[in-house]
Amino acid sequence: MAAVYKSLSKPPKKESNTNGVPVKKKNKQRVLILSSRGITHRHRHLLNDLYALLPHSRKDAKLDTKTKLYQLNELADLYNCNNVLFFEARKGKDLYIWMSKAPNGPTIKYHLQNLHTTSELHFPGNCLRGSRPILSFDATFTTSPHLLLIKELLTHIFGVPKGARKTKPFVDHVMGFTIADSKIWIRCFEIRETAVTKAQQQQQQQSSNNEEGEENKNKASKAIKKTTGEKGGGGGDTKISLIEIGPRFILTPIVILEGSFGGPVIYENKEFVSPNQVRSELRLSKAGRYNQRSEQRIERQAKKGDLGLRTGQERPPGELEDKVLFA
Repeated sequence: MAAVYKSLSKPPKKESNTNGVPVKKKNKQRVLILSSRGITHRHRHLLNDLYALLPHSRKDAKLDTKTKLYQLNELADLYNCNNVLFFEARKGKDLYIWMSKAPNGPTIKYHLQNLHTTSELHFPGNCLRGSRPILSFDATFTTSPHLLLIKELLTHIFGVPKGARKTKPFVDHVMGFTIADSKIWIRCFEIRETAVTKAQQQQQQQSSNNEEGEENKNKASKAIKKTTGEKGGGGGDTKISLIEIGPRFILTPIVILEGSFGGPVIYENKEFVSPNQVRSELRLSKAGRYNQRSEQRIERQAKKGDLGLRTGQERPPGELEDKVLFA
């Protein structure tokens, strides 16, 4: 981390070629995507969906260990990748995602919830394979330092650089990152442009004339000009709409480490509750109800025994019975 601080603290050097013209610095980002053993078919489908959306990524085989995660730095160096996206599965139920900036860090660990893959959703939207996305972040990302760090790392991983491997010069989908309840909601949409026909334009004009006055009509026309674009040469208007593609999932930040898969903890989410603890509390609540029912059954049997009402048990003779009176 000290080497990163020194490199960032130095003043930037202006690179130039032999003619003295400054050279633009290229954004070189490559992502290594892999998983651990024990992932389910839904986790594997999510990994394939992200690999299809990120043309600058490389998919590798499963990692055999879950403790020696520092080996991922060597794999990233071997494949010439400076970002790592690691899927860690536990107990065949829980999925944790590690996002790291190799080899110096930082590293962010998330817990994934509410997973819906592209094949499950069956949305009508679609995007070109290898196109670049527009990243849309919520304004909440600028409120705290750890959210700014998360935003920067998400930009490096999901932001496809221009001229990267297998990319096409098109921007036809949007990836939205929204924060709600201290969780990051990630969704993907297609940018669809449809031509506005004359009949639709006439209907908009008639509705604006009937329902709104002149001032509201001017405001509506300005809004239409902002939301619609004009094609060069054709002169027709196009209506832009967003159609969801998938996948859709929620990430809960757990910890942020200073190094790459190691180092001191610089942020910890105190509100995070482990799914193991949730399942143990559910089991304890069920066990408490069972213990309560068993105690009630024992008390009921004891009362029946005192009254002599239990089956297979002889009741002691009373003082007024014939056997006692005429013995």
